[in-house]
Amino acid sequence: MELDPTLRQLADAHAIATEYWDWQGNHVVVGRHTIVDVLAALGVDAATPDAAEGALAQQQRQPWTRMLPTFLATRDGRTASVWVHVPHGAQVRVWIDLEDGDTREHLHQMENWTPPRDIDGQLVGEASFEIPANLPTGYHTLRAHSGDREDSMPLVVTPSWLGIPAQMGSRRGWGLATQLYSVRSERSWGIGDLTDLTDLAVWSAAEHDADFVLINPLHAAEPVPPMEPSPYLPTTRRFVNPIYLRIERIPEYAEAKEGPRAEIRAIHKKLRKAGRTRKRINRDAVWAAKLQALSIVFKLERSAGRELAFRAFCNRQGPGLDDYATWSVLAQTHGSDWTAWPEPLQHPAGEAVADFRAEHSQQVDFHRWLQWLLDEQLRDTQAAAVDAGMALGVMQDLAVGVHPSGADSWGLQDIYASGITVGAPPDPYNQNGQDWTQPPWRPDKLAETGYAPYRALVSSILRHAGGIRVDHIIGLFRLWWIPAGAGPTAGTYVRYDHEALIGILALEAQRAGALVVGEDLGTVEPWVREYLKARGILGTSILWFEFDHDGGGDPLPPDRWREYCLASVTTHDLPPTAGYLAGDHVRLRDDLGVLTRPVEEELAADEVDRQAWLDSLSALGLLPAGADVEETVRALHAYLTRTPSRLLCVALTDAVGDRRIQNQPGTLDEYPNWRVPLTGPDGAPLVLEEVFDSSRAAALLAVVHGEGRD
Repeated sequence: MELDPTLRQLADAHAIATEYWDWQGNHVVVGRHTIVDVLAALGVDAATPDAAEGALAQQQRQPWTRMLPTFLATRDGRTASVWVHVPHGAQVRVWIDLEDGDTREHLHQMENWTPPRDIDGQLVGEASFEIPANLPTGYHTLRAHSGDREDSMPLVVTPSWLGIPAQMGSRRGWGLATQLYSVRSERSWGIGDLTDLTDLAVWSAAEHDADFVLINPLHAAEPVPPMEPSPYLPTTRRFVNPIYLRIERIPEYAEAKEGPRAEIRAIHKKLRKAGRTRKRINRDAVWAAKLQALSIVFKLERSAGRELAFRAFCNRQGPGLDDYATWSVLAQTHGSDWTAWPEPLQHPAGEAVADFRAEHSQQVDFHRWLQWLLDEQLRDTQAAAVDAGMALGVMQDLAVGVHPSGADSWGLQDIYASGITVGAPPDPYNQNGQDWTQPPWRPDKLAETGYAPYRALVSSILRHAGGIRVDHIIGLFRLWWIPAGAGPTAGTYVRYDHEALIGILALEAQRAGALVVGEDLGTVEPWVREYLKARGILGTSILWFEFDHDGGGDPLPPDRWREYCLASVTTHDLPPTAGYLAGDHVRLRDDLGVLTRPVEEELAADEVDRQAWLDSLSALGLLPAGADVEETVRALHAYLTRTPSRLLCVALTDAVGDRRIQNQPGTLDEYPNWRVPLTGPDGAPLVLEEVFDSSRAAALLAVVHGEGRD
């Protein structure tokens, strides 16, 4: 059924898709109810034909009521243009205040023959001015003055090309990928922490010439149980989960008297006695113990210099940190779902929230202090990694979104769309579609803030990192919006200003001397990969998915892989390679009841793909006859070294022969997703010290670093 032309125009004006092509090549027209609901989430009433007519007229009129656009993102080395609306025939002066304090006066006025428009009885004219190509990158302000009116607009100039940091040179780099929480040492508190990350980075750099270590998102979770196990469903993306702190590395602990230290050691001992090496990570138990210990350390006296450093950190982080810390205390008081709090506390700008913050200032300060400690330990980790020889150091991961009732959805609720969640339409891997339960940012509200929340989270993540992996990077171009209660098949795409989102990402990475890797797997518009490549942002290639679909469906020959990508054999949504070779993932899905066809058919189809890869390895002389699993894993990684890919990645699970998957898509509590510790081939938990002594790990890493430094 065709949409009403007015509703289609209104949807187009708000970058809402009214039609698309599904994964089977079918043309789909989006239903009217979906369009109306998505428009409502953007503050647009289109429930009736009359309302839609009025909304369209208002949308077409609105720019003429503004002197300048809301926001503009452009690239260095390119000219751009900006319109200015003033009374018809009036003179106007336009200039740019640069971020460094300099000014660019007298912008060139371009031809613009747009007729004037009557707005409330006054003719308004439109002029156009050229944004020069020689502006430096940065966050600038464009200003206009006419008569007694003046207006301003955020103008961001972003790098046309990011590429790989200079310290990498022209050589290929390699690194380890790991889920940090799973990597536990003899001294950690039942979960991998930032000291474990430091030691892993130093070992892989000093002993095996690694250039980076890629970790799961460190975003903060709830401060009260139950703590969400998925690092991809955080309460906030800007701040870090304090469960990753190593308490013994806090200076105040090191300088404390024996009494507090003994008390903390007793808490740690009790936690260890409760079963630190069980086959499932218990975040709630670990956090309860760490929270108790951290509360003791918080009460210890800080030196004058340390206190100054703490307050300087709080000032730099500004209101964002205040809101997060306040939410954390509110969550401890009223529960982690802010939508169930007393109504006066449900908005951060409310007077009741200000009163609560003042009444609980010590508790709020405690959560600010935790973030300061995390900032210090992340800084030390990155410095140690680079000092040990890494060109990049830590590569952090940026999740797609946040928990619908968490800190970000509370603190930034005016920027998030209500009544909407994001997910994915039906595809070959999930024919029912997916609902990730996360609220999306409103594109219009992001522009109105000059993308300040996005800029803050990217800069925070890159503050102590040499790279960032962006999960589902196509979400910076378009997201699948699902109206509440509609189900994932009844959604539609909403487009974002990718020039702004990708540009700011590149600008912040350039300032940090870091690179960007986009996870561009799955259904991706072909032009998107070309766009990312042209901006110097790396893609992602997973060996098991790299088939030559234009050449008979065989494994993609190594010389045809992408150069600008991070290449690996597996990923966290697949089992480690030893498990994949054995078909563990198929049998697990059968056990969990998530297969869509008989297990025998799935195993047979899986075996065809695996055998195709093994045949390719044999043809290249990489896989000897009768090879065992360990030799096959090495051969698969040797295949990566034959590709032109600039970065190679080895899963730590592959290095030690682990077989258990970290996350089984399509399940919640049916499988211990994100709670699986690192184990050896026998399924017994491994501690980090055993990894360092592993001959199996050393043999696999020799395959990639031996070839990676040509």
